[in-house]
Amino acid sequence: MKIAALTLLSALAIAPATVLAQEATVPDDGSVLPFPSQPMGGTASQRLQDSVMQWPEPVQRLSDDAPNILIVLLDDVGFGIPSSFGGAVSTPTLDALAAEGIAFTQFHTTSICSPTRAALLTGRNHTRVGSGTIAERAVAFDGYTGVIPKEAATVAEVLKEYGYHTAAFGKWHNTPAIETTAIGPKDRWPTGYGFEYFYGFLGGETSQWEPRLTRNLDAVEPPVDDPEYHLTEDLVDDALSWLDDYRAFDPNQPFFMYWAPGAVHGPHHIFPDWADKYDGQFDDGWDAYREATFQRQLELGVIPEGTELTPRDATLQGWDDVPEEQHEFQTRGMELFAGFVEHTDRQVGRLIDGLDDRGLRDNTLIFYIFGDNGSSAEGQRGSISELLAQNNIPNTIEQQLEALDRIGGIEELGGPRTENMYHAGWAWAGNAPFKGTKLLGAYFGGTRNPMVINWPGRIDHDGQMRTQFHHVVDIAPTIYEVLDIPPPQVVNGHTQMPMDGVSLAYTFGDADAAPQKTEQFFDNNGSRGMYVDGWFAGTFGPFTPWDSAGSAAGIADWDSDEDVWELYNLTEDFSQANDLAAEMPDKLEELKARFLEVAGDNKVFPIGAGNWLRIHPEDRIASAYNSWTFGPETKRMPEFAAPGIGRQSTRVMIDAEFGEAANGVLYAVGGAGGGLTVYVEDGVLTYEYNMLIIENTQVQTDPIPAGRHEIVIDTTIGVPGGAGDVVITLNGAEAARVEVPRTVPAAFSATESFDVGRDLGSPVSLVYEEARPFAFDGTIHSVQVAQGEALDEL
Repeated sequence: MKIAALTLLSALAIAPATVLAQEATVPDDGSVLPFPSQPMGGTASQRLQDSVMQWPEPVQRLSDDAPNILIVLLDDVGFGIPSSFGGAVSTPTLDALAAEGIAFTQFHTTSICSPTRAALLTGRNHTRVGSGTIAERAVAFDGYTGVIPKEAATVAEVLKEYGYHTAAFGKWHNTPAIETTAIGPKDRWPTGYGFEYFYGFLGGETSQWEPRLTRNLDAVEPPVDDPEYHLTEDLVDDALSWLDDYRAFDPNQPFFMYWAPGAVHGPHHIFPDWADKYDGQFDDGWDAYREATFQRQLELGVIPEGTELTPRDATLQGWDDVPEEQHEFQTRGMELFAGFVEHTDRQVGRLIDGLDDRGLRDNTLIFYIFGDNGSSAEGQRGSISELLAQNNIPNTIEQQLEALDRIGGIEELGGPRTENMYHAGWAWAGNAPFKGTKLLGAYFGGTRNPMVINWPGRIDHDGQMRTQFHHVVDIAPTIYEVLDIPPPQVVNGHTQMPMDGVSLAYTFGDADAAPQKTEQFFDNNGSRGMYVDGWFAGTFGPFTPWDSAGSAAGIADWDSDEDVWELYNLTEDFSQANDLAAEMPDKLEELKARFLEVAGDNKVFPIGAGNWLRIHPEDRIASAYNSWTFGPETKRMPEFAAPGIGRQSTRVMIDAEFGEAANGVLYAVGGAGGGLTVYVEDGVLTYEYNMLIIENTQVQTDPIPAGRHEIVIDTTIGVPGGAGDVVITLNGAEAARVEVPRTVPAAFSATESFDVGRDLGSPVSLVYEEARPFAFDGTIHSVQVAQGEALDEL
């Protein structure tokens, strides 16, 4: 297939003014992008009849056989889950790609979502590109702003300039949370980072049943009440549709696809029959699962002989300590997770088959990265609403089971009424043989993920695992080396940061090649580590992922200088089982000193900045406004950009015209996993506070007659997470009041929105579940909201 690097239109592309002004001196070697525009091939004389029209010849900047590139990135799934790495979950697609390509057993991520994605796409360390924590927890320290700087162009930006068509599908999670509204700014959306097409969700997670979707720059809605709909399947369908357009319109150009479905991040939403395939398989609990996985890993050669299975942390509940009456709840959580994993892997297979059916498979280089971090302990002791952990809200399993019974029982797990996650014990077991889970940079349970690379005809399967130490930051340099293009020094007028990653292409044909990566730092929430030439030093940090509420209370008193470090010789200790810190204090101090040097250079300081909002929730990124006036069509306003309704003291004033026995939502924020809604049913106004499912507070007014009314809802919340006093007045007279025992301090959800006149996405209240979005059948003239200093003005 002949691949021209510049189409006719790209040859005529107008470069930025700053580049045009210097065009005579802009090099044409790829060090400065965009490439200089090509002069016309003819001559332009004063008279038309003396002129010669000739388009410039497209410039060939890639080899004729430059491959298509597909990156698949799964979410929150650990080393000991997939069958080809010793896990008990069937992953036929990963297994098949590994059987034809090469598998890596020492590949690493950053231990958390947004940072891993930023490092993957840019080839720079996560803190260097402002992504030291997730976008929703961004704070005003250089390494933690949640903004990928233009000085760190993504691989999509670079490849697009070489003629690649680029598309991203699924979870993005690299846009500041307050910049995801319909009005923008949108230069930090996927299309602003080099992707010509995007279909997915901008936040960190979403419902698989009612996802909050975006296509390019516009919000779109999934089908309502389609029993066959599932987001992961939808993402495959849309990717294949994009490939059909690609084949129809410009098949001679290669493509770059980034397919990151957001599965299997919580909530663990999956059709019951997928979970039922694993019925009874986990009845022996997580300790037994981990032992069995370890034995399979040894038998398969995934881990070397002599590897030790690390023990369970003393603070993590053992299976034998789980009351018998809770076993069904806990095993069903793992069955749902396993079904979700298998379903996701099979959707990847459907995408691969789609490439094959379209004749694209043979020249496609595939990176299948099985997780952006280790399996997640954010379900704590099992959860029906995973944002409980993000909000550090104490609760018990008894509370959760009682709430689950109120909404329909255990059959509702995995469905749209819950935002369920399994017990942290399953996450720990799924990271076998390592210590730790997602959110820990010190242990490979948080950072080591399976990876398979497959490239038909170019990478031969030799039956050997790749054991060289590598990191997600190394993927972009690998792509550049494969394509024989230089990492650019200037992109769109921005001088580029040096690449931090090291290409791993040298491993493609030689399993025994000497490692070319000599060091890598890790840091997340103060859990940190330093790898140097086979040695690793790390410290747990102040935050315990499986005890969010308990450990958060001590962060304010934590001093990073007093952390106790551990030391491991990875050439002899694959699983970080034998701490050598006491035996080799000088070596430990050497690695600790190197960490501080690298951390300073990579904007890690202050150490533990990702924890800031756990002790200062009032500093959460939020809108700069304290007052708003909304109309009846206000919808899909992301919670982080919306008023602090339900989280802080607010006044909401509604001017609306009611019909006889009016029905519908006046306003709502959040979704089934937690939220606040004000709606009318047969003229009766209801205020409902869904405190992450486990608590539900409601109050109603008398029926409101037909006519135009002013409704004011005053909420007073003294401290974040504290009780809320709610007073409702109708036309100046008190109509109802109620106390909400506990409020949500940070957020009801990651991607659900604030809506006026309807409740889009998953419904906050089960009362109107069957009628969602339960649009108001009267007329809303305005909804005014005030908070903070503006409270006295409304």
